[in-house]
Amino acid sequence: MPEGTVLRRLAQPGTAPSTLGRLRAALGVLFPEALETAGSGRRIVSVVIQVAAVCAGAVVLLLRIGGIPAWDSVYAEDQGVFLLDALAHPWHLLVPYGGYEELMPRLIGQLVSYLPLVDAAAPFALAGGVIAALCALLIYHALEGWVRSPWMRALAGVALILLPLAPYDIAGNSVNSPWYAMAALPFALLWRPKGWPGMTAAALVAFAATSSEMLAIVCAPLVLLRIIALPRWREQAVTAGWLAGLLVQVPVVLESYAQHTQRIQKLGTPSQIAGYYVHGVLLRALGRQVSLRLTEAVGFNGATVIVCAIVVAGLAWVVIAGNRQVRVFAAFAVLMGLAEVILAEVVAPARIVSTTVIYTGRYTTLPIIALTVTGVVAVDAYLQRQARGGREQGAEDSARMPFIRLTPRGLTALAILLCLLAVGWIPDYRYARGSWGYWKPKAEQLLTACDHSTSGEITTPAWKDKPITIPCDNLRG
Repeated sequence: MPEGTVLRRLAQPGTAPSTLGRLRAALGVLFPEALETAGSGRRIVSVVIQVAAVCAGAVVLLLRIGGIPAWDSVYAEDQGVFLLDALAHPWHLLVPYGGYEELMPRLIGQLVSYLPLVDAAAPFALAGGVIAALCALLIYHALEGWVRSPWMRALAGVALILLPLAPYDIAGNSVNSPWYAMAALPFALLWRPKGWPGMTAAALVAFAATSSEMLAIVCAPLVLLRIIALPRWREQAVTAGWLAGLLVQVPVVLESYAQHTQRIQKLGTPSQIAGYYVHGVLLRALGRQVSLRLTEAVGFNGATVIVCAIVVAGLAWVVIAGNRQVRVFAAFAVLMGLAEVILAEVVAPARIVSTTVIYTGRYTTLPIIALTVTGVVAVDAYLQRQARGGREQGAEDSARMPFIRLTPRGLTALAILLCLLAVGWIPDYRYARGSWGYWKPKAEQLLTACDHSTSGEITTPAWKDKPITIPCDNLRG
């Protein structure tokens, strides 16, 4: 939306805008209106394309896991906590784990528990892939008010699918699928969908993220700003989803304190926070393989300085070449990613980052995707301005542009962006993470134990070798 549109709409002729009106006008740049949607005929084609894109995105994510295929192995807590808990205590969903509620993984585990046990691996992996692809689709739509070109918005969605560090932690499983929702949550809160499908999607993403990951509380300031800037009820579906998730999350967190299993044991120090953000986020922003090659060439700190310089140079270009809306988005994205890292380090400090290994890489998802989308927003605005020769143009005129006429400067900016993304996407596309083994032999072992059980129950080690007792009637062969 062109600058000043919000203020003109709020101010009535002959009257001075109130303090609240001026505040809403100032905040309005954070919540630009989306372009008009396509007609009914084109909308059907669009839906078909989007469904195909989600399916393709899920397949791409499943193929990112090297070694044992994602659909043949049940990852980490998916097998050791959520599946076994669902088999032992069906529909006990509001249970603290790690000091907070993880509703989405627990719900997936409960649904998978009704399938034959030997077939449990594939639905866990598929659920993770589909959730991630849907979150990428939401980012595509949520940027409608920021990015005019649908191709550039698609690039932002692809960035989530091809996120460099994803195979190390979050791709191809359901336990870490809330981190995709976390990455989409800030963009859902910026989005102003015109119809109920978009409002529902934004609300569901907000609910899924907040009810499954306690760090979603980092978006509380953005929720407040949205309430102030957009007072109409129809604009607050995503806020309602966020609050509903919070209503699920808070009682479980309090229960963890009552059980003395709370997440917060000690607070992170400023040096830990700065160290993780610089070495864990910025150094890996261009991908793990790039960081490794640079580390081999110039050392750990030297590699960090080089990548940080690239990031800073990119942000400086955004500030210099971008308009007010682009600068606001860049500030929002950087601060949101930094706030998530700070909160993560305060809640559970001492993330391990070394020259070759990064554990808990899921905490880098939001800050890295925020930086990536900033680049997309800035380059799209630059392309639009170059295409119209620097002249001002309204949203309606821009929406009618059938294509962007690339100028040499515009082509250069786009090429640099694509190259920076490619150096992370291509070498980090596939990774064989720590193996959890094939699931089918483990499932057959549990079924065999039930066949020989005289009590109608079996006791098996769960996560971290804690035993859990499962009624054999709940195991389906």
